[in-house]
Amino acid sequence: MKRKQCEVTDPERIKKILSTASIGRLATIDAGDYPYITPVNFVYYQGNIYFHCATRGEKLDNIAGNPKVCFQVDIPLAYLDAGFTKDKSPCKLHQFYHCVIIRGTARVVTDRRLKTDALNALVEKHERGKSPKKVHEDMADYKACEVVEIHPERLSAKSDLAQGKPESVKAEIAAYLMQRSRPGDLATIQEMGMDPGKQ
Repeated sequence: MKRKQCEVTDPERIKKILSTASIGRLATIDAGDYPYITPVNFVYYQGNIYFHCATRGEKLDNIAGNPKVCFQVDIPLAYLDAGFTKDKSPCKLHQFYHCVIIRGTARVVTDRRLKTDALNALVEKHERGKSPKKVHEDMADYKACEVVEIHPERLSAKSDLAQGKPESVKAEIAAYLMQRSRPGDLATIQEMGMDPGKQ
């Protein structure tokens, strides 16, 4: 990673990014050796990525032909617009974010217990404690879907939060975001480790 100051290595921080992001992007390789990228709902469960899909489709064909995949998630934070600088320089435009990139192998889950557990973990993640009905094997939709597991072999994560900038610049960014008050600005200030009450 070129910008080492942005690298995230703490497993708990990585887990938090994966648990917070609702959409991931799966990259597979098709029969013509072209990458094919698909957005999927997913859950990070017991160290692996799981998602569900139809029983037939291009991504399953690709995984059958080549199980090596790449999986990426990102959480966009505040966008620093041209209003931040006096000269309105387009070169100062910037997007703050968190992201994780996983290289690994994918397979269709054939174990029914694991399939059930992964589906319930997926529902729980997206329903956020609303206590929906539990998924079970007798459901028609259970039988009409596949669950795919991605086992990570290499993982990298990054948080772009003005690391490496002088504290005075970070304070200026935080003050600007606080005054601007767009969706995501307050969360970005907090993620930067700045005190919103002092901006």
